[in-house]
Amino acid sequence: MKAYIFPGQGAQFTGMGMDLYESSAKAKDLFTHANEVLGFDITKIMFEGTADELKETNVTQPAIFLHSTILAEVMGNSFAPDMVAGHSLGEISALTANRTIAFTDGLKLVHTRALAMQKACEIEPSTMAAVLGLEDHIVEDICKNTGGVVVAANYNCPGQLVISGDVRAIDAACEALKQAGARRALVLPVGGAFHSPLMEPAREELAAAIENTQFTEPACPIYQNVTATAVTNPSEIRKNLISQLTAPVKWTQSVQNMIANGATHFIEVGPGNVLQGLVKKIDRDANTSKAEV
Repeated sequence: MKAYIFPGQGAQFTGMGMDLYESSAKAKDLFTHANEVLGFDITKIMFEGTADELKETNVTQPAIFLHSTILAEVMGNSFAPDMVAGHSLGEISALTANRTIAFTDGLKLVHTRALAMQKACEIEPSTMAAVLGLEDHIVEDICKNTGGVVVAANYNCPGQLVISGDVRAIDAACEALKQAGARRALVLPVGGAFHSPLMEPAREELAAAIENTQFTEPACPIYQNVTATAVTNPSEIRKNLISQLTAPVKWTQSVQNMIANGATHFIEVGPGNVLQGLVKKIDRDANTSKAEV
C-alpha cells in the first residue's frame, strides 16, 4: 500500500516549483491562480527569492503548500494514495491532495493559518528546541516539571522530539534535558512556540476559517497529527485540524500506525526529503521515495 506524505515548514528552497511551472500548463495555471488568491506574486518569491524572503511565515507556508499540491495535481493518475499524512502545515496539503478540501480553499486556509500564527508569535517571546537522544517520557516529565509554558510539540522519530514554549521555560528545560543525558537540546531558529498552548489565539482565528470551509469525503484516509490514526469522516477531520495548532504533531505514531495498517511505500510530495529520513528512522525497512511527475 502506498502512503503519500507531505512536508511542513522548513522544507522551502529558492527555485521550488519552477520545474513544474515551466513544464506543465496545468501547473502554470494553478500558480497564476494562487498569485491572484493571495494578492501578491508568490511564484516570483518561490522561484527567485532569497532564503530570508522564503523564511517569512506568510510566504513559507503557502509556498510549501503550493509546491506539494500542484505536484500531486500534475502527477495525475500516477498520484494514487491508499493513505496520506502531512507534518504540521503538510496536513492541509494532504487534505487538498486527497480531495477533502478544494485547492483554492486549502490555499486560503494556509494563508490564514500563517498570518494567525505570526500574530500569535508576536504576543509573547517564544521558541522551540530539538531534543536528541532521550526517550519521550523523560522529555515529557521534564517539560511537566519546568515552570512556565513548555510542552512536547513534534514527535518526529524515536530519540528526536521538539519542545515548544516561552523562551525562559525552553532555556530552563534545555538545561534540565542536558543534565538528564540528552545528546543535544538545541534552541531552533523559529519565531514562535508552534503546537503549544501559546498558539491559542491562532487556533481561534483558524477555527473560524475552517468552520466556513467545505470538507468532503476524502479519496483515502488521512492519518492526522492530533490522533495519529486513520480518519475519513469530514467533521472529525475538521475538528482535528482545528486542534492541531495547540496540540503535538504525532508523526512517529502516525507512521507506525500507517505501517501497521499495511503501508509498504512512503512517497514524499513536495520540497525536500526530511520526511523520508524520519520514516527511515522510525522503521529502517520502510521503502521511501520522492514524488515525481
